[in-house]
Amino acid sequence: MASANILMENESQHILPKILPKLVIFDLDYTLWPFWADTLYDLNYKSDGKGGIIGSRSSDKKKLYKDTRELLEILSKAKIPIAAASRTDDPPMAKNLLKLFDIDKYFSYKEIYPGCKVDHFKQFHKYSQFPYKEMLFFDDEERNIQDVSLLGVTCVHVDRGITKREFLDGLNLFSRKENKK
Repeated sequence: MASANILMENESQHILPKILPKLVIFDLDYTLWPFWADTLYDLNYKSDGKGGIIGSRSSDKKKLYKDTRELLEILSKAKIPIAAASRTDDPPMAKNLLKLFDIDKYFSYKEIYPGCKVDHFKQFHKYSQFPYKEMLFFDDEERNIQDVSLLGVTCVHVDRGITKREFLDGLNLFSRKENKK
């Protein structure tokens, strides 16, 4: 079980729990960014140099949710592998967005294709060799939470994108479940 002494700033300082997952998985659309990748039709997105991207029209700007980059960095510093699980109908666009937002470097595993999220998790298990009970998953769709939780994965529903609070709550939920064993 991994341990980290990384501080998070929120209303006050928080220390990550001592018992951490071996793999943290994030959905992409409406979990890390506030839009669906498969609804973007402008193939000319470029980095805006400020952490966002801009389309061919200057009014077409997209950003990550406010806490996304910081949370990925926290996991990276704690040496916890990160995975992306997305059911998008446009996998090339989702993969391109990871690169454009300069967050692709954080993801050790990517399962980005249409279908049931359970299939994504079977692949994560196969390639990482981590048991499902050692995984923590964040997603905005309740159906994905219900399906994946049946595998034994600790799942957290995020209503309007990942926040520091939801992230820490998810880590604490995982830690409490592991402490009971």
